[in-house]
Amino acid sequence: MPNLKSIRDRIKSVKNTRKITEAMRLVAAAKVRRAQEQVTATRPFADRLAQVLYGLQTRLRFEDADLPLLKQREVETVGLLIISGDRGLCGGYNINVIKRAELRARELEKEGINYKYVIVGRKANQHFKRRNAPISASFTELEQIPTAEEASSIADELLSLFLSNSVDRVELVYTKFVSLISSRPVVQTLLPLDPQGLEAADDEIFRLTSRGGQFQVERERVESPLQNLPQDMIFEQDPVQILDALLPLYLNNQILRALQEAAASELAARMTAMNNASDNASELVKTLTLSYNKARQAAITQEILEVVGGAEALG
Repeated sequence: MPNLKSIRDRIKSVKNTRKITEAMRLVAAAKVRRAQEQVTATRPFADRLAQVLYGLQTRLRFEDADLPLLKQREVETVGLLIISGDRGLCGGYNINVIKRAELRARELEKEGINYKYVIVGRKANQHFKRRNAPISASFTELEQIPTAEEASSIADELLSLFLSNSVDRVELVYTKFVSLISSRPVVQTLLPLDPQGLEAADDEIFRLTSRGGQFQVERERVESPLQNLPQDMIFEQDPVQILDALLPLYLNNQILRALQEAAASELAARMTAMNNASDNASELVKTLTLSYNKARQAAITQEILEVVGGAEALG
């Protein structure tokens, strides 16, 4: 016969766990909202930067500009920037981006190309350190809502590697935010910058809303209006020099956007994981309560049988 006290203790433990997972889900939802506000706040600068770069592109041919960040060279070593999280309890978020990075590393090995890792996040750092992978730099304990300062420090490390010819190309491996229940690891080339990639395409802003008591994400497509600079505009400096100063800012913006997408993906994965854990805990409480009632009823029935049996023996 099951121990009634142990079942009661188990029910109490599961209920306490459910409270924790539900609290973690709400905290993740609040941080998704903060990430959403940050994306909205950084858009004006990104739009203005894209506007200026587009205007410069119409004034000169990027291919003819002899700038280090645009220079294509023979690829012997690739720097892989991997963006993961510092914490767990977020489903397959971390392992998925790690697997994508390892897949990309194997592809480079088959092509006879060396690679170095630049890692963001404690989970990926621990994973690759245990495997003695070639780690050039690592960044851990970053804010869960990324900042421009953090993106700038990562960009400085990448620029140092690229400009010193330690790597000939820099690729970014991060998790692209799709929805609260969907995200996908992607690979994107950061350096050298592609002149065609400087034209701002249609963009999206995600908005966390609630409907029917459930959180959901709505994505709003935003088209950035690009216009040519006035033909009579006079530059105090050579447009190539202006471009040379703006390209690192563009790189910082690309990294910041990737950090924001990755953070939103991690928080959404944690929300989903904690929501599933809460649902499983509720189901387990129902199952345990049913087992407890059955065991209690069996105990009562046994006591009645013992009383009746005792009465018959005395009679």
